[in-house]
Amino acid sequence: MLIICQKRGNTLKNKRNIKAHTDKNNGVLWLYGRHAVVAALQNPHRKKSTLLATDTTGLPEHTVPTRIVPKAQLEQLLPEGAVHQGLALKAEPLPAVTLDELSFSQKSVVLVLDQVSDPRNIGAILRSAAAFNAEAVIVAAAHAPSETGALAKAACGALEVVPFVRVNNLSRALETLKKKGFWIYGLDGYATAVLSDEKLPNKTAFVLGSEGDGMRRLTTQNCDYTIKLPISDKVESLNVSNAAAIALYEFSRRK
Repeated sequence: MLIICQKRGNTLKNKRNIKAHTDKNNGVLWLYGRHAVVAALQNPHRKKSTLLATDTTGLPEHTVPTRIVPKAQLEQLLPEGAVHQGLALKAEPLPAVTLDELSFSQKSVVLVLDQVSDPRNIGAILRSAAAFNAEAVIVAAAHAPSETGALAKAACGALEVVPFVRVNNLSRALETLKKKGFWIYGLDGYATAVLSDEKLPNKTAFVLGSEGDGMRRLTTQNCDYTIKLPISDKVESLNVSNAAAIALYEFSRRK
């Protein structure tokens, strides 16, 4: 059963290996899709070099050099099947953010992803994080995809507003969160406690295991509690991004 992190984390079976689409010259990437591009244009921390558009109607004011191009040129440039909506922005990856650099409010929720590898799932999780005011999404650098156009497109602009923190050691990151006042909750279908019955503290971190193998043993050992979502036995599991959205909503509803 899917769910977030726990003593016997079992998660998704829908593991996909999506290749990053970057500029081969120096790691520059192409962002595409209206929400992703508009959010990047409005983000002063994002370095941008070229905007390609079939039509610039409705775009915010910006200083990025812009070229009007035919749709076929965008489709040749971007990954097959990319839903670009007539926009592609050549940019650099966002500056790295460390956990120590972040300051958290008195009532905070963060998400920690243990080996979640699908860029589209991570993008969807970032979108939910933005919707429910999560203060960070934390991933293990060695087990998560790099920033890509597919990830940014799925995030619908949330990549530009939610701190996306890559750490070298996830267990150490959980210890750091504890020192900052967070309690760590791992969701697992085998847990006995149910999320809706728990009294969540003002600083809560939800840990979500990977799509295939679930969370790792050391990650599990660093959880303070394990809880589950009360799903019907008609399905084996939920998609990891759906589980994240439910957990975030439950925290937001109470706080």
